[in-house]
Order: sequence, then structure tokens, then C-alpha cells
Amino acid sequence: MANSINTNTGSQIALQALNQTNRDLATTQNRINTGKNVSSAKDNGAIFAISTAQRAEQGALNSVKSSIQRGQSILDVALAGGETIVEALEKQKALAVSIQSSTAGTAAETAYLADFNALGNEITKALAGSSFDGVNLFSNTAQQTVLTSTGATGNTSNIGTGAAITVATSGGAVARAGATAAAVDTAITAFTAVLGGFGSQSQSLERSLTFTSKLQDSIETGIGNLVDADLAKESAKLTALQTKQQLGVQALSIANQSSSILLSLFR
Repeated sequence: MANSINTNTGSQIALQALNQTNRDLATTQNRINTGKNVSSAKDNGAIFAISTAQRAEQGALNSVKSSIQRGQSILDVALAGGETIVEALEKQKALAVSIQSSTAGTAAETAYLADFNALGNEITKALAGSSFDGVNLFSNTAQQTVLTSTGATGNTSNIGTGAAITVATSGGAVARAGATAAAVDTAITAFTAVLGGFGSQSQSLERSLTFTSKLQDSIETGIGNLVDADLAKESAKLTALQTKQQLGVQALSIANQSSSILLSLFR
């Protein structure tokens, strides 16, 4: 290599190496600061696009979970109200039998009828009050739709019976008490079947919620595998690059002294 006062090749090489070290050091420091190997599109466009799409999917799954949880709350309220109604119906059946065995017009019959009708009022209130977020599965004539997956054609589940539910709640005279007891018995059978359907729907939503949560966890793990940095590796690399940077500065300093050495040839 020729010695030249105009071109310091050694200095150029040392400067290029130092600049590369500084860039590598900046990249490593950014990975340590963010905890990510890919924090922007310029780091890796393809990986960044995939991770961004998966984060959007996670956000959509949050909406799905909210929909499922709302459906569960609607069903829980209906089931709680339904249990109260069934309990009242069972008491009405017992009273109807008691009325049937009493003598018409007696004080006992009057008391039984008063209790029977009071239970009927409780049933009416429970039917009307079993609502959540404005939805009452006992009075709605349309089923409620619950979103259970994401996508343009996301899956849905329907809750409710699709028809209003009515229960006879007033008692009759002794002559009709037998028919009333049979009617109450029929109501109990029909109503418990409705509650059984609500219970099955609630279990189905619980399974959907569990699956959605697991899916979110899997997506989170997948995103981490794509973009997360190995901090132990980056920490070791940082130490090496800092040492390399110091050596690069020294190498550049030595290279810059070559011009001064040429002056000594003319003394």
C-alpha cells in the first residue's frame, strides 16, 4: 500500500468498521430497551406484518369474549330467576292439593288461596325482573345472538327459547283445585325443561369462552416467538460490541496518525 498524504486508506477502513459497530450497538441497545427483536417494519417487514395481524386478531377476540360473557350474564340472571319461579310453583302445587282437601268457603281455603295468589305475584315479578342489559329471556320472542368466533363469517350461538314464557299464577275455588294442581304440575315440567335448555346454553358458552382464552394465549405465545428478543444473548452481545467500539476508536486514532508519520520523513 502506497503512503499518501491525500488518501488515508487505513483511516477509511477503520472508520467504516467503527460505523458498523455503532450501528450494531444501536440495534442491540434498542432490542434490550424494547425487549423485541422486531419492533418496527424496518427490522423485518414480513415478521412485523404477521405480528401486527395477530395482535389485531387478539383485539377481535377480546370483543368475542365480551359477547360471550354478556350472554353468560343474561343466562345466569334467567337461571336465578327461574329457580325462584320453580320453587314458587312447587309451593303452589302443594297449596293446590291442600285447597282440594279443604271444605269450600272455610277459613283454611281462603288462607290457602291467599298464599297461592301471593306466590303467583312472586312468579310474575320474577318473570318480569329476570333481565340483564335490557334482555329478558322469559319475555323476548326472539333469541339473543352471541358471537363466539372472529372473522368475516364469525360463528354465533343463540340463547333463549325464541318465545315468550307464560305461567298461570292464580288459584281457583275448591271445585277447580284439582285442575289447578295439574296445571301447576304441567308448568313445573315445562319450566324446568326451559331452565335445562338455558343451563346447556350456559355450558356451551363457557366452553367457547375457555377456547377463546386458550386461543388468545396461543396467539400471544406465537407473537412472542416471532418478535421477542433473547435478552441474555443481547446482553452478552452488548458487552462485546462496547469493547469492539473502544477498540475501533483506538484503531481509527492510530490510522489518523499515519499522516503525521509522513511528516517525519521530511525532517
